[in-house]
Amino acid sequence: MRYVTSRPGTTPVVLDSPHSGTWYPDDFGHACDLAVLRRAEDTHVDKLYDFAPGLGVGWVEAHFPRSYLDVNRNLTELDDTLLDGPWPGPVEAGPKVRLGKGLVWRLTDDGVPLYDRKLSVEEVRRRIDRCWHPYHEALAQQVQAAVLRHGYCIHLNCHSMPAVASSHATDFPGMEHPDFVIGDRDGTTASPALTRWMADYLRAQGHSVNINHPYKGVEIVRRHGLPSQHRHSLQLEVNRQLYMDELTLEPHEGFGALKLLLLDLVRELLALDPRRL
Repeated sequence: MRYVTSRPGTTPVVLDSPHSGTWYPDDFGHACDLAVLRRAEDTHVDKLYDFAPGLGVGWVEAHFPRSYLDVNRNLTELDDTLLDGPWPGPVEAGPKVRLGKGLVWRLTDDGVPLYDRKLSVEEVRRRIDRCWHPYHEALAQQVQAAVLRHGYCIHLNCHSMPAVASSHATDFPGMEHPDFVIGDRDGTTASPALTRWMADYLRAQGHSVNINHPYKGVEIVRRHGLPSQHRHSLQLEVNRQLYMDELTLEPHEGFGALKLLLLDLVRELLALDPRRL
């Protein structure tokens, strides 16, 4: 199994799904029950957007789970209490680390410990080399290629969120999520006009939408979005209750309608030049 799939496109739009991986590598060594661990996945997000290559849209996808290694974290966001020795680089105990959701997860969204052992420094470094670097390199190449082809790139970082935030998921436990949350890190990773356009589009389809609350976007949009250079990166969170049963992880009758909505959204993005908004 490959850790990362990258399918280059021909259009100015690039999508990526960093958290929909369902392949659990043999060296994971977790103590947490797999059924509990799987609730951390953005399950089926890859399938919601599987139309992308057919539209000439670039696509990057992680096959490993976010709990194994979270590519939506900076390399410094490492909980060194998980390790059996000192980490050779800098570490920072930011809000995600405090929640147990750093580069390598310590806790599930419900606060269940993932491990009953210390992780070796070497195994964490292997995860970074196999997962983090290839993912970000593939995405950077696709974003840059889109800019060279068209003069700009619209990058959509694709996620899903539970209907209600769990105890260790965000700083807002118990929050009932809207249908969509768009994140641009307060206008620093995409043109605010583009963010407003997307929110207005989704609201016009009858959906509730928040901007930058409670999800602003994390490392992926921060690293790859630079609107001053016409690289626009938006994080899009989709409420899982729109398309799946959160207990069984099975898609329900809303899956098809949501996929059509996302297809229409991407088609609209293909016809949109953010430089003219």
